[in-house]
Amino acid sequence: MGRSFAERSHETELMDTEAVGLDDYRACLKDLASVNALTLTHVPILKWLDRATRNLAPNERVTVLDVGYGYGDLLRKIHAWSRRKARAVDLVGVDLNPMSEQIARAATPPDAPIEYRTGNVFDYNPERPIDFVISSQTTHHMSNEELTTFIRWMEKVAARGWYIADLHRHPVPFHAFGVLARAARWHRFVRHDGPVSIARSFRKQDWEKILSAAGLEHGTAEIRWHIPFRLCVSRLK
Repeated sequence: MGRSFAERSHETELMDTEAVGLDDYRACLKDLASVNALTLTHVPILKWLDRATRNLAPNERVTVLDVGYGYGDLLRKIHAWSRRKARAVDLVGVDLNPMSEQIARAATPPDAPIEYRTGNVFDYNPERPIDFVISSQTTHHMSNEELTTFIRWMEKVAARGWYIADLHRHPVPFHAFGVLARAARWHRFVRHDGPVSIARSFRKQDWEKILSAAGLEHGTAEIRWHIPFRLCVSRLK
């Protein structure tokens, strides 16, 4: 019997359940960053930040918080974007795994002032106002109930808006990723967890129900599909 993609899968990912050492985890995050680069994961976020900051004064400083930063590659991309745009940006990341902080710091050039933190984002109390909250390839690790709470939290914390980048649950990327991951000889976590992540991810109607449960009226947030099989949800205030 074939796999059904009608509902989100409850399968667990090795990354969430199996204890590994620092070097093993670093290799996994490094390969995930390669996946992000190859599949243009960060492009929609950077385009959204362009749009979100378009009408701000050139000298207006903004703070961006990345939830679930992993290897730190998205924050480094945003740092490079801010330099190209001559936009003053304070960058902060929060990640549950304490190894992520050490690994992301080591992978970040010293001239990129990015603040990496470890902890549960729901326990995070920002010392300064947060303009934008972003989260990439993280929300599929959450249950619908946790995600509803997360959206409410972003609504409260993000002064100007928030952006969720994640996967579109569909058989094409599910099967294609397995072939690509084996051919690229990516880390065993990536080979196992990639298809599971896709099965755990979303369709538009999932997001509509979650946004409604979080108390957002229809049309308040934008749900957009991006190549290749990315489903992103954003809100500008």
